[in-house]
Amino acid sequence: MRRDWSGWRFLAPLAVLGLGVALFLIEPLPLSALRLAGFDLYQRVQPRDYEPAPVRVVDIDEASLARLGQWPWPRTRIAEMVERLDELGAAAVVFDVMFAEADRTSPRAVLEVWDVAGEMRDALAALPDHDQSLAERMRDRPVVLGFALERLGEDGALDGPWRYVVRGQPVTPYLHAFSGAVESLPVLRQAAAGQGALSFVPDHDGVVRRVPLVLGLNGQPVPTLVSEALRVALGERVYLLRTGEEPGAGLQEFRVGPVAAATTRHGEIWVHYTRPHPERTIPAWQLFPDLAGPDSVSADAVAGNIVLIGSSAQGLMDLRFSPLGGVMPGVEAHAQALEQILLERTLDRPHWTAVVELAALVVAGFVVGVVALLTGALGSALLTLVVVVGLIGAGWWAFTSASLLLDPTLPALVVLSVFIVASLVRHLASEHQQRYLKGAFARYVSPNLVEHLVEHPGALALGGERRVCSFIFTDLAGFTSLMEKMDPAEAVALLNAYLDRMIGIAFEHQGTLDRIVGDAVAILFSAPLAQPDHAQRALTCALAMKRFADAYTADLQARGIAFGKTRIGVHSGEVIIGNFGGSTIFDYRALGDAVNTAARLESVNKHLGTWICVSDVTLASCSGIATRPVGRLVLKGKTEPLLVHEPIDEPAGARLDPDFLERYRRAFALLATGDPDAVAAFESLERDHPDDPLVALHLRRLRAGERTDLIVMAEK
Repeated sequence: MRRDWSGWRFLAPLAVLGLGVALFLIEPLPLSALRLAGFDLYQRVQPRDYEPAPVRVVDIDEASLARLGQWPWPRTRIAEMVERLDELGAAAVVFDVMFAEADRTSPRAVLEVWDVAGEMRDALAALPDHDQSLAERMRDRPVVLGFALERLGEDGALDGPWRYVVRGQPVTPYLHAFSGAVESLPVLRQAAAGQGALSFVPDHDGVVRRVPLVLGLNGQPVPTLVSEALRVALGERVYLLRTGEEPGAGLQEFRVGPVAAATTRHGEIWVHYTRPHPERTIPAWQLFPDLAGPDSVSADAVAGNIVLIGSSAQGLMDLRFSPLGGVMPGVEAHAQALEQILLERTLDRPHWTAVVELAALVVAGFVVGVVALLTGALGSALLTLVVVVGLIGAGWWAFTSASLLLDPTLPALVVLSVFIVASLVRHLASEHQQRYLKGAFARYVSPNLVEHLVEHPGALALGGERRVCSFIFTDLAGFTSLMEKMDPAEAVALLNAYLDRMIGIAFEHQGTLDRIVGDAVAILFSAPLAQPDHAQRALTCALAMKRFADAYTADLQARGIAFGKTRIGVHSGEVIIGNFGGSTIFDYRALGDAVNTAARLESVNKHLGTWICVSDVTLASCSGIATRPVGRLVLKGKTEPLLVHEPIDEPAGARLDPDFLERYRRAFALLATGDPDAVAAFESLERDHPDDPLVALHLRRLRAGERTDLIVMAEK
């Protein structure tokens, strides 16, 4: 089989591959969302197993609010929590809570609201300020406060108890940048051992997948709550940041004392979340022995741990979207990030993963594209399946075995797209080749038969089946004498033009060319594909062929060329259709009495004086076509009569006005019943239409002594 692999066929899959590379480099939002959804799926299928780590969360939950009152609690209550945790041996007490405003329950704040005078007012004014009390409890204790960063805030700076040492390129161009900060009260900041940013930088869908360890404030690095918790718990003062050597690598490692963590280029860590675990969380109310009693938290649960204080209560609105689905308290993200840093279990997505993914995209896409173009559909589909499963499996293996985040989604999608496009190109090329062969084959065989054999190769077998079909037979009157009078080349040219259009009309009505014999044409309907309306199609087609043939003959006669008129016969009946012949050669055709009858109906036209005859069998399944009865014909070689009609078609039937047709039908009815008045009826018709062939035929028969419409044909 001829193959024509032009350059454009390779160009289409290459274009898809190039588009995939462009999308990878540009990374539009939908692609980023797809990648992140894949990473979330990893975590949902296999969340991190909880391992004991020196991190605890004191949760201001609904139960604590119910027992201790609505939030905000008095700072004296917060001071009790600080003192209690310090007594229990907490390595650091970290507040995932803002103290940006003065305590409204302080005595001096109450005096501004209450109308109190005299000694009572002096006594209240002498009471200690709640914020001052909290500051005194915090002083010299490992307490970390939180502050909020703002992108649209006023230019600000922080003066904290930390220092940054950067190895490599400047780090601030890669950090998430902010311009303002909202800090805790000065009295509390001065007493705290550290303060860190509470701010997250969630993805576009609001999910917190990464927790920052360092952020940028007006060109200066500032620590986050996680960083400060580590620094204060370890008793360190200096942060060490290391950037990559190559341009654009950004931040790569964060270190405080002996603790280090690999980061993204923006100074974040990917968090591999666990399901909620009771060992991690302590309800806040259990910190108060007078309230909790025997349920008070023990020193074993707190000693040596970094304790974060936050809230899971929905009314306090510190809730974040989790990769595991649903929401989680913001303090949960801080706690899990700390756990992973201390356990050295952090997820990693180094800068080189992008190179690996791009290489996988290009190589896999190219190989699949070439194979899909050059091999069969099954082989290329299996290869594509193996490659896609391999890419997805590699991503899953990297996640489960090495805690690496590799994204197989875009490479897999590009491979599938390249396969689809390459397969489509190959299919189009195959279709082009089939069309070429069908076009060439259809010059020898009926196009609908060619199409049927292409779609059903199993039909290329000897054998047949019974089916009711309709047939058209045509013949050109006087063509033999025309051949004798004209130059053979000219006569053949006229005949070819005639046959070309006659066959074209048959194909337009979805007929099958049965055969061409000289100037005669045989058309088959309802084979190879069954056509429920085959009779209507056949009669409509026959009338269209007659209109063309009459016009073609009239045009040639006007030019002085004596081209004969066309006779047509139409009949329906049960035949055997299929392939007949032998192992050397066979032919698709119909065999049966109905075929012979249609041929005889074409032939009897010359004896009847008509040009088209259709059997009552065909006409019974047709509608919308005017006819007049010819008679019950006993065709040569037959014994049973067949009622035959002549279709009345415009413009050929223009001379037969409705009144005449009605008179003819009444006269024929008299003839069919043997009524003697039939003679007078036909004589009256002859006076008005002396050239009508059927009137002349029946009147001649009546005068010869015939008294019915039964006509026995002695000739074909």
